[in-house]
Amino acid sequence: MLTIGVLCSGGLGLDTLKKIAKDYTVQFVLTDSNSIGIIDFAKSHRIPYFAGNPRNNRGYDFIKNYNVDIIASVNYLFLIEEDIIAHANKLTFNIHGSLLPKYRGRTPHVWAIINGETSAGITAHVIDASCDTGKIIHQIEVPIKPNDTGAIMLEKYAEAYYPLIKRVLYDLDNNQLKLTAQNENQATYFGKRTPDDGEINWNWNAEVIRNWVRAQAIPYPGAFTYLNNKKIIIDKVSETNLETTNVHTNGEILQIDPAIIVKVENGAVSLDVIRTENCTFTIGNILGNENRK
Repeated sequence: MLTIGVLCSGGLGLDTLKKIAKDYTVQFVLTDSNSIGIIDFAKSHRIPYFAGNPRNNRGYDFIKNYNVDIIASVNYLFLIEEDIIAHANKLTFNIHGSLLPKYRGRTPHVWAIINGETSAGITAHVIDASCDTGKIIHQIEVPIKPNDTGAIMLEKYAEAYYPLIKRVLYDLDNNQLKLTAQNENQATYFGKRTPDDGEINWNWNAEVIRNWVRAQAIPYPGAFTYLNNKKIIIDKVSETNLETTNVHTNGEILQIDPAIIVKVENGAVSLDVIRTENCTFTIGNILGNENRK
């Protein structure tokens, strides 16, 4: 049976690790110090683990005495160095949350929703020294429905990750692994997002704002705006038929009952789900940066 080392982070990494450990011998786990669920799982199943930044030989020094056929990376937070990449006897591969070569980089499913894509997917690819550039092994397309959030897309991915890993391992075990080079002419790259990147620009049109909001909706940190220097997190908006005029300013509250409706570039949106405390909404208030520097 193939022996495996697993590099993983977060809930998606934990879900996939549990499935791998049922069918294969996991020799070690590399994770980050905040992935407590993964650390607890490794402890309870007596799997050697390293939690932290693997760079500068820290990760390699931990795994170098473990003989593994495969190293599989699932939602891992860190780029890995060549010493770890070269350690597996047969293959070191990653599952990436996009249809490579499109959407290389971090949180590709979030960026895909923000950009109004109607489909995304996952890619099993060889790990090389660059970011998400290795040869493609297999891909699975995953549709993005009109009301899908970033969290919903991860749920879809969670169902598809392990079957894709099993497909890779089956092909490897049966000497039928096929590798396809990525087309660099089609490559796109999107960077890491932080909670501070979620501010809404009310000069955008309604559909852009709707995609921006649903991509980052709860349990993610959320898209946000400000009113009276208080942060308002918005988890769902919808387009409305309320008539607007050039007299209204983008970001202006046009209605508060039965729903808060806000002027945007091409009309108005309803704030359907919000997170805020002690914030009073008044018609004519302008949402946005206000007096913040």
